[in-house]
Order: sequence, then C-alpha cells, then structure tokens
Amino acid sequence: MSTLSAVSAASAQPKERIDLAAAYRLIAHFKMDDSIFTHISAKAPDSEGEHSFLINPYGLRFDEVTASSLATVDVDGNILRDTYGAGINKAGFTIHSAVHAARPEITCVLHTHTVAGVAISSMEEGILPLNQWSLQFHDRIAFHDYEGIALDLGERERLVNDLGDKKVMILRNHGFLTCGRTVGEAFSLMFNLERASRAQLAIMSSGGTPKKIDAALAEKTAKQYEGWDAQHAGNKPDPEWDAFVRLAMKHYPDLEE
Repeated sequence: MSTLSAVSAASAQPKERIDLAAAYRLIAHFKMDDSIFTHISAKAPDSEGEHSFLINPYGLRFDEVTASSLATVDVDGNILRDTYGAGINKAGFTIHSAVHAARPEITCVLHTHTVAGVAISSMEEGILPLNQWSLQFHDRIAFHDYEGIALDLGERERLVNDLGDKKVMILRNHGFLTCGRTVGEAFSLMFNLERASRAQLAIMSSGGTPKKIDAALAEKTAKQYEGWDAQHAGNKPDPEWDAFVRLAMKHYPDLEE
C-alpha cells in the first residue's frame, strides 16, 4: 500500500483532499508559495459534484491548508462547499477552471509565483537546455502572454489554446503553471521546473559561458523522462510522490484534518 493510500485509509478525509493538502504544504515547505496567492487545484471526489474541483479558500496561506478546508467549485464558478467561509480567489478560478474544463485527462493544475519562476517568465528565451533538469522540458513548454491579473473570464479560451496538449506553461511576465494526471505529477513537474530555473539564473549570473546541449541530445533526454513518467501515471505506484507525502506528513500531520 502506498504512503498516501495508507494515510487516506486511516483518515476521515478522501484521498483527493489529502493528496491536494499535501501538495499545498510541500509548496510552502520548499518556499514556492506567495502569501495567500497562487493556487493548486485538483478534481474533487465524485460525491462532491460532477465536473467540480478543489482549490484553496481565499485567505489561507499554503501552510494552513487542510484536507477539510479545501473549497469545492464547479467550472461555472458555483461554490459547492466552503467550510472556511471566505470564498475563493477570482483570478485563481479563471486560470484553473479553464484547464479543468478543457483538459478532462488532467487531475491537478499547479500555479506559482516564485522569484526564479517570475524571473524566467520575464525573459524571452524561457528555459534554456543547459542541464539535465532543464532537458525534461525541452520543446515541451507552452507560453501565454501576460494580460493583467487574471480576472477576465474571456482569457480562459486564449490560455487553453496556448496550452494545447502540453503539461507545462510559462505565463509570460507572471509565473509558471504545470498540469498532471495526478497531483504527484503536477508537483514533480513544478519542483523540477523551479530547480531548472534556479540553476539557469545561477549560471547566467556566474560570469561563465553557458554551454547549451544540442537539440538531438535534449530530445533524447526529454523522452527518457517521459518513459519514467509513463511507468508511474494514473493509478500506478509513484515512489517519488510517496516520498514527498512522507515528508509532508512528517512535518505537517495536521494537513489530513
């Protein structure tokens, strides 16, 4: 039995809620949160409404989110459950509802504003093929131009058109977005994207000469990453995510409340 399955079996909360609450705590743990802003969303349990998803309630920091406090909202913006009582952030709804409505195979959508992510999103080139971390994303990143704070529901169509069938997007002059068939996949993509960004900024500020990896080798490596992902997609065991959940539960056991 995986770590998360064991936790959810012992908890009154459904797996979907515990999984997402763990992701919130981990983003905070690795200092990728931004006050009460940015969001992680995931498909809600079927019992909570068809085509609905879970998202953080407005006003809670990521390190305060628990399984029970997550709000449930449908793709039309109707709040189906909100035990915290503060509603949700409208900008978060715009971005996350767009992806959930357009990509039914996607379970989780994760959006961040980190210093490294915002810096890379403000560069024309995006992620450069400079190391193994970055090669995971070779020719696999979508771009969406900045339109201001995401309050205009009309932006949803443009955002999903730009995303296409990719799982990683750079929101230009804004931040990062990753999508996953599981919460673990979306988290892993963001974790590695953040590390690739930090490494790139360190290289660029070092004064040394960056050495780019040629396109053929970059594509080979990206496919190697995809091969590993395919072995751990859907309901298959994901040892990396299990390890991250153990970390979250070790430091923040209240997340399953």
